[in-house]
Amino acid sequence: MIIVNLILMLMTRLITFNELRQIKAQLPEGSIHRIADELNLDVETVRNFFGGTDYKQGSAVGFHIEPGPNGGCVVLDDTTVLDRALEIIAESKK
Repeated sequence: MIIVNLILMLMTRLITFNELRQIKAQLPEGSIHRIADELNLDVETVRNFFGGTDYKQGSAVGFHIEPGPNGGCVVLDDTTVLDRALEIIAESKK
């Protein structure tokens, strides 16, 4: 049980909603589709990760928003989409 909790702690991340939206804004054109394809997700699910709310086409993404400054705090249960987005941004700056 301790190992499972440790893995879950390592996979979660705290970020503000505004920071999440700024990351999305930095993504090059087509990146949402690229992330969806690479991670085998629906495009709307990736958009939902960055604050979208289309749950008819996409799925919930496992983040929780707490009210506060900068749009509130977002606890991400799984950082895979965020990690890939940050990699794509870094690639685009080379």
